[in-house]
Amino acid sequence: MEQNRELKIGNVKLKNCLILGPMAGVTDLVFRRLCEEQGCGAAYTEMVSAKALFYHTDALDGFLRESAGAPPKPGWAFRGADKTFGLMRADEGEGPVALQLFGSEPEIISAMAARAEEGPYAWIDINMGCPVPKIVNNGEGSALMKDPRQAERILKALVRSVKKPVTVKFRKAFDDNQGDAVEFAKMAEACGVSAVAVHGRTRQQFYSGQADWDVIRRVKEAVRIPVIGNGDLFTARDAAAMLNQTGCDGLMIARGARGNPWIFREILYYLETGEERSRPAPEEICEMLLRHARLLIEDLGEKLGVCEMRKHVVWYTAGLPHSSQLRNAVNQAETYEELRRLISGFAACFIS
Repeated sequence: MEQNRELKIGNVKLKNCLILGPMAGVTDLVFRRLCEEQGCGAAYTEMVSAKALFYHTDALDGFLRESAGAPPKPGWAFRGADKTFGLMRADEGEGPVALQLFGSEPEIISAMAARAEEGPYAWIDINMGCPVPKIVNNGEGSALMKDPRQAERILKALVRSVKKPVTVKFRKAFDDNQGDAVEFAKMAEACGVSAVAVHGRTRQQFYSGQADWDVIRRVKEAVRIPVIGNGDLFTARDAAAMLNQTGCDGLMIARGARGNPWIFREILYYLETGEERSRPAPEEICEMLLRHARLLIEDLGEKLGVCEMRKHVVWYTAGLPHSSQLRNAVNQAETYEELRRLISGFAACFIS
C-alpha cells in the first residue's frame, strides 16, 4: 500500500497530503479544528468575496490586526462586514489554512489579497470552480473557465501582488463545449501559481453523476506544480484509488467530511497499513456531535450555535436508525440543554 505523501504548496509544507476543501456554511473555524484533530493536513476557509472586502477595506485592516483569531462576543451578528469577516476567521494555532477568495476583477482581487495576506493564512486561493448560479451569473467562479483570458489576468495580478503562495481551484470544464482543465492548468502554471486543485466534474454537472478522475490524471501529466484531486472522495478506499489512478499530489476532501471528521484518520491509516480502520460507533458520533455543538456555542453564543448545529446533526447521523426522528426534534431545539437531552437519548438507543 502506498505510504502517506508529503505535500508542499510553494514554501508551505503540509503535515500530509489531505486537505479539507472549502464549503460554504461548513468549513468554519470550529469544523476545521475538529478535522485537524483527526489528521487533516491543511484546510481552506469558506469562500470570501473580494468585492465584499473591497467595500469594507478600512474595517478589513482592523480585523486582520486585532480579530483574525479572536472569537466574536456571544450573540455576534452575521451582518455586513462582520458576515464577510466571519468567513475569514482563522487562528494562528491552526495547521496551514488557506484563504479562498472569489471574484472577476483582477484589480480588486489582487488588492484585497495583498491586504488579507497579513492575516494567519498559509496561502491565497482563488475559486474558479464554484457552480452556484448567483456566482456564475456574475462572471465569477466556474464562469471563468469560459473566459481563460480573464482568468489569466486575474492570476497574473494575484501572483504579482502577494508574497505568499497562490493556488487556484477549478473544474473539469464549464460544460461539454467550454473550458478544458488541462489547458487551464497549464495557463495557471505559466502565471506562477504554486498548485492547482481540480474537481472532476463540469459546472453543468454541479455535484451529480460521477467525477471524472481521468481529467485529474491528465492535468497531473501536463504540469509540474502540485495537483490536488477533488471529487467523490467519501472513503479511505476512494482516496487510495484516486492517488493510484491519477498520480495526484494531494487529495481535497469536501462533502465526504461533512458530519465525518474521522475520514482523515481513516484515510491516513489506510494509506499507511492497507487496512480499513473501523468506523466510529454511534456513541462516539454522538460525543463528537455534542462537542461540536459546545464549541460552536462558545464561539457564536447559544442561539446561533444551536441553530448552526441543525444541519450538522443531519450529516453526523445520516444512515443511523431513528435519525429522521432525531433530526425533526433537533430542528425545534433552541438551547444546548435541549440538544444534549435529544442526542443523549438517541445515543442510549445503541447502548445495550
